[in-house]
Amino acid sequence: MDRRFLIPTEEEIAKGLTTDIYFIRTKKILQAENLADVEVCLELTASSFPPNTSWAVLGGLRDALHLLEGLPVDVYSMREGTIFYKEDFYGTREPIMFICGRYGSFIEYETPILGFLSVGSGIATKAARIKKAAGDKLVLSFGARRTHPAVSPFNAFYAFIGGCDAVSCIKGADFLGIKPTGTMPHSLMIIFKAIRGDHSEAWIAFDKHVEADVPRVILADTFDDEVEESIKAVQTLNGKLWGLRLDTPGSRRGNFPAIIREVKWKLKALGYKNVKIVVSGGVDEEKIPELIKAGVDAFGVGAAIANARIVDIAMDIVAVKKNAKWMPISKRGKFSGIKQVYRCWNCMIDVVKLRNEKPPKCPKCLGEMKPLLGKVIENGKIVIDFDEPSKVREYVMKQFKKLDLYQKPW
Repeated sequence: MDRRFLIPTEEEIAKGLTTDIYFIRTKKILQAENLADVEVCLELTASSFPPNTSWAVLGGLRDALHLLEGLPVDVYSMREGTIFYKEDFYGTREPIMFICGRYGSFIEYETPILGFLSVGSGIATKAARIKKAAGDKLVLSFGARRTHPAVSPFNAFYAFIGGCDAVSCIKGADFLGIKPTGTMPHSLMIIFKAIRGDHSEAWIAFDKHVEADVPRVILADTFDDEVEESIKAVQTLNGKLWGLRLDTPGSRRGNFPAIIREVKWKLKALGYKNVKIVVSGGVDEEKIPELIKAGVDAFGVGAAIANARIVDIAMDIVAVKKNAKWMPISKRGKFSGIKQVYRCWNCMIDVVKLRNEKPPKCPKCLGEMKPLLGKVIENGKIVIDFDEPSKVREYVMKQFKKLDLYQKPW
C-alpha cells in the first residue's frame, strides 16, 4: 500500500471509487443489456431521524451538487439549510431532492451523495438543536478531535451552518471564511507547572504571546479547586480576562451546575461581575438549560456534534421514462411519482403533492403554501448560487425559532 493516509482523493470520489460495488455491477449489466440510457427519476427521503428528533436541517447539498456537476442530469432540491420532516402533515414521506437523468450516467454516485447528505444533515441538525437550546448564549464547535481529520472541516462547516457561533478547526474555519476560535489546553498549564513551578505563568504567557484580538479565556480547573483557580486567574490577568473555561473531569464534577454557581457567586462578591463562564465536556441540548440557569455564558461542544447521529437518507427510483413519458413506479413501501413539497411558512407545516397537482392550502390556517423543491442542476450545470455560510446559518435559525425542540408543529 502506497498511501500515507487511508482517505480517497477528490478524483477517486469523482470516479465513484467510494461507492458500493453492487452499483458498478448493476451498471455493467445495464450497459450489456442496452438499458444504461433509460431515464429515471430518483427521490431522496429520510428513512429515520436521530432519537427524540422531529425535524432535521438539510446539509451536505453543496458537495452533492458538485459531485453531480457535468453529468447529464436535472436535479431538484430543497435549499441548503432548509428544515424538513420525515413525513408531511398527512403522513407521506417527504422528498428533499430528485435526481433525473440516464441512470447509467450517475448510478455510481448514489453512495457518496447519500453520505454527503446523511452526515451533513446529521451534523447541522445536532448543531441546530444545541443552538436552539442555548438561545442567545454562545455555542463553540470543538469537535475536530472527535472525528476523522479528513472530514473535520466538513463537520465544522455544517456545525456552523446549523447554528454554532464559531469553530475551532482551522481548515473548517477557512472554508467558512471566519477565524478559528479556541481557548487553551491543559497541557499548557502542566508544562509551566512542571518546569516553572507555577501554572499561572501559562496564563501570563498566553496573554503575552497570543494575538491581541483573541479573547483571553483561561482554563481554570487544571490543578486546584475551580473557585480558587478562577479567582487566581482573574487576579493574575487583572481586567484582561474575557472568560473562564471549566472543563472539570467527570470524576471530580459532582454537581457541576452547583460548582458553576459557586464560581459565579464568589467572583461577583469580589467585584468580577463581567467575567464569562464557558463550559465544555459532555455538553448537549438536554444539559444546556440547567447549565444556563447556573450562569453559563458559552458552551464548547465537541462529541455531541462531531459524532452526531446521521439523518438516514435513502434514494429510490419513483419514475421511469417510457415512450417519452414519465411512468410512476417504485418498490413497495415507497410512493411513486415525481412530487413537490409545499410549506406554510407561518405554521411550518408541510404537504407533499404530485408535481402536476394543484398547490394545497395550509391544513391548519388555510393560508398559501410555497414550494420547497426548486431546480438546482439543469443538464449538468449548477443553476443556483451558493449562499454565504453566514446567510445559510441565519436561514436555519430563523426556521428553528418557530419550532419546538422535540415536537412537530402538528
